[in-house]
Amino acid sequence: MHIAILTFDGFNELDSLIALGILNRIKAPGWRVSIASPTATVRSMNGVVLHAQATLAEACAADAVVVGSGLRTREVVADAALMAQLRLDPSRQLLAAQCSGTLVLARLGLLQGLPACTDLTTRPWVQEAGIAVLEQPFAARGNVATAGGCLASQYLACWLIARLQGEAAAREAMYYVAPVGEKEDYVERAMRHIAPSLAGAAQPA
Repeated sequence: MHIAILTFDGFNELDSLIALGILNRIKAPGWRVSIASPTATVRSMNGVVLHAQATLAEACAADAVVVGSGLRTREVVADAALMAQLRLDPSRQLLAAQCSGTLVLARLGLLQGLPACTDLTTRPWVQEAGIAVLEQPFAARGNVATAGGCLASQYLACWLIARLQGEAAAREAMYYVAPVGEKEDYVERAMRHIAPSLAGAAQPA
């Protein structure tokens, strides 16, 4: 089971790395979480350099993909050659977009008919792409989920774990990372956000 976190130059550390940390709480055989980038290294909005663990081609073949956000997402969606490499398909993958990552899914035509979540800065650009933006941190329908606000990345990670490993595994992962003295509250809040999208949901083919 491979989950790729698409991470581009100018990325927001909170978006990519919180998801990476929570998803890696799963220790099931074959479970792999990778930073996937178009180049060997990418530099964050605050100067942190990451080495890619997977290529874009590997991400397109992954079981699930998280599309991270960053300062240069509008440059990403304006790069026709780069966007052409993102052959994502919700019929065979779980797709999760964080903040301006929602704009990437919108421009790829993967949000048609779906309302979405994003951050305040990206909101008008997503709306310009014809997508209704929700005033909430998380939304999912079928195999596509979106989140708005850096710390909402926990909900995307929780949703992915619940879809791929079950709700008990999602609860356990969230319980581990939640603050001491607030663990039950954090877990229950996360599960309330993702629960409506889990009913009857099946793993993608």
